Amino acid sequence: MELARPASSRRKLKDLLLQSDNRLCADCNAPDPKWASANIGVFICLKCCGVHRSLGTHISKVLSVTLDDWSEDEIDAMMEVGGNASANSIYEAYIPEGYTKPGPDAGHEQRSKFIRSKYELQEFLKPSLRIVSGKSSLQSSSAKSSFMDSFKSTGSSQRMEGMVEFIGMLKVKVIKGTNLAIRDIKSSDPYVVLSLGQQTVQTTIIRSNLNPVWNEEYMLSVPEHYGQMKLKVFDHDTFSADDIMGEADIDLQSLITSAMAFGDAGMFGNMQIGKWLKSDDNALIEDSTVNIVDGKVKQMMSLKLQDVESGELDLELEWIPLEQ
Repeated sequence: MELARPASSRRKLKDLLLQSDNRLCADCNAPDPKWASANIGVFICLKCCGVHRSLGTHISKVLSVTLDDWSEDEIDAMMEVGGNASANSIYEAYIPEGYTKPGPDAGHEQRSKFIRSKYELQEFLKPSLRIVSGKSSLQSSSAKSSFMDSFKSTGSSQRMEGMVEFIGMLKVKVIKGTNLAIRDIKSSDPYVVLSLGQQTVQTTIIRSNLNPVWNEEYMLSVPEHYGQMKLKVFDHDTFSADDIMGEADIDLQSLITSAMAFGDAGMFGNMQIGKWLKSDDNALIEDSTVNIVDGKVKQMMSLKLQDVESGELDLELEWIPLEQ
């Protein structure tokens, strides 16, 4: 069992966030950032968070200050960098004269171009500090050395095409599976894969269990043209390809349109605001309602896995708006 993060570590992270330079997004100066790049060491807003996620975790590992669990190493890395001012003194040291840094209301294209230039291409670093052949020459202090170490393994040559606008975040809780299909001799080693746009997340593998309980939460950025979320269940095999144990398509429209129509859910009491109806064309076992619960927009659903002899999966979705 994983041990809980000590309260002293939580306090260190919260105290760091309260520093004056960390009360504004490191990239666009939007107030009250609630996200961070744990390996770079900066606090960022949700709009910039979407761009950071698209760069890949080899460049920027994004975590929510309030929603995600942080490891001791991640908190220590943030503390060692020292906050946005310290990080920007390195990453923005050589911004060209006349170059305009994006503001809180900047468009996605301007925001993306700046963040990619700043972190992925390292265009604003002092030339002698840029990563060459996967090795850093930044040795002037232990903090700066640690700050650059996150790039050593991969460098910054990888690029992502087709940057997209994100409209919010989706928290997905994979709760449990029931009566899953047998793919080994008497049981299976199931895990779940969720895909939305170009993003994919995977649960842990639970050994020899047809009724697994995960209770694992994952965060996905929701693109403007989001489509359906894809869910697949697999049986893990050590010596051969993993076997499919069913799949389901999840329509996000009822959750997102209801959430956007009501705006600030914190202004309303607990109530139902939408519904995804069961039909022959979807995997729902029963109607799935969208509800405001304690100021949050959530949707519980039970799915009958498709193209398989048996199996059900329970999920909880939560919509997180851009301004949160």
